[in-house]
Amino acid sequence: MTADPNVPMRETPEPVPSERMRSSRLSESPAAVEEPPLPADQGTASGVRLWAHRIGVLIFVFACASAGVVLVIFPWRAEWTDNYFLFRYPELRAVVASAFFRGVCSGLGVIDIWIGFWEALHYRE
Repeated sequence: MTADPNVPMRETPEPVPSERMRSSRLSESPAAVEEPPLPADQGTASGVRLWAHRIGVLIFVFACASAGVVLVIFPWRAEWTDNYFLFRYPELRAVVASAFFRGVCSGLGVIDIWIGFWEALHYRE
């Protein structure tokens, strides 16, 4: 909508009612919308959510610890370099067989174990 050019505009804008005034006006009006009552089984839903969170943390800790142990031990075994996938790529096999690469993988495994136990020790409900 455009303003009439012959009518001067107000220089000061109208004051905006505060949140408290708006909420009190809404609650006093007869057409105010009331919030629906909470379901009776809300305690059950929060209990299920709590147990789902607990199980999720347990699975995360177990996955971190398992992957960490595999990454700490497996690079130092013969199966690390003597496998079907590396026979086709001898250059990659030489890199994977180096002690530096094996140490990096074992270090990542230690970090992974640490992350899993950190989450287990700092679990809050």
